[in-house]
Amino acid sequence: MWRTIAACAIAAFVATPGQIARSEPVKIRVSWVAIVTNMPSILTLKPELMVHNGESYVFEPLHFASTPLMIPALAAGDLDVATYAYSSLAAAITKAGLTDIRVIADEFADGVPGYYSDEYMVRKDSPIRTVEDLKGKILSTSGIGGAMDVPMRIMLRKHGLDEKRDVTIIEVGMPNQRAMLAEGKVDMITSPLPFSMDTRLRETARTLFTQYDAAGTTQMIMWAARTAFIAQNRAALVDLLEDTIRVRRWFADPANHDEMVRLVTGLTKEPAEQYDSWLFTKRDYFRDPDDRPDLEATQRNLDALSETGLLAGKIDIAAHADLSLVKEAAARVNGK
Repeated sequence: MWRTIAACAIAAFVATPGQIARSEPVKIRVSWVAIVTNMPSILTLKPELMVHNGESYVFEPLHFASTPLMIPALAAGDLDVATYAYSSLAAAITKAGLTDIRVIADEFADGVPGYYSDEYMVRKDSPIRTVEDLKGKILSTSGIGGAMDVPMRIMLRKHGLDEKRDVTIIEVGMPNQRAMLAEGKVDMITSPLPFSMDTRLRETARTLFTQYDAAGTTQMIMWAARTAFIAQNRAALVDLLEDTIRVRRWFADPANHDEMVRLVTGLTKEPAEQYDSWLFTKRDYFRDPDDRPDLEATQRNLDALSETGLLAGKIDIAAHADLSLVKEAAARVNGK
């Protein structure tokens, strides 16, 4: 009997394999598309600010060519947090059936007054002067249904052009769009940061219209996860968001600008001139210092998709958002 009692007592103090597994840091795989512009690509450049990384969570950034490609990855469990554009978020909910998706944080917004808006560019010597002049032309997009693809289609429709009948749209990777335009293989490119600031592009191209012209202020990219992952890993996610807020504030502080540029150029191996004049300034996208997405802008963006026929039905973004995690994270950083 005493042996049985002793065995039970020992068992009470020995963790089961499941308990041991749960005490390990949670791997959190977060997607990104554009290097530098997307925070997941540069979060670890100041590792001392990622104070919970390696403790409650292990951060793993994953590169994708476009936001629509994140939809099957999130559905299959190969991705934990997707950095969706509002258009790919809509597609994930309505087409992929991922109704359990919840927006949890901001990445950046386009066209906020006083900040940058993505550009749709043609060659300087091009006869294209108006959107109507695009009829019969070849247009590039980094991904069908992506963050810049949908506003382009909205702009075409506003000017009486059918994107299937009046123009040809082809997919071209973001790093290759400048060359495709320069070589005359396409007539217009979709050019987001940091690619739009390439001095070689600026020498040969001009802006036909901006994303703000097409769609107004856009909650361009936001972090989203599925409810099961949030429920199982809430504490680790709050820690990650706390660290993310700390890093983005450090990057945005003018006192840190020179060091920030040095860190970024060390990663990209590009000259400082590519970033110094705009990165984390008002020439850049707007990033909320508390990492909170603009859900009102998101709702307007989703409504515009419905009104132009690019989205069947309506989506209530409030039903697909959980900002409680980022509020808790911001409160920690703010000392409240």
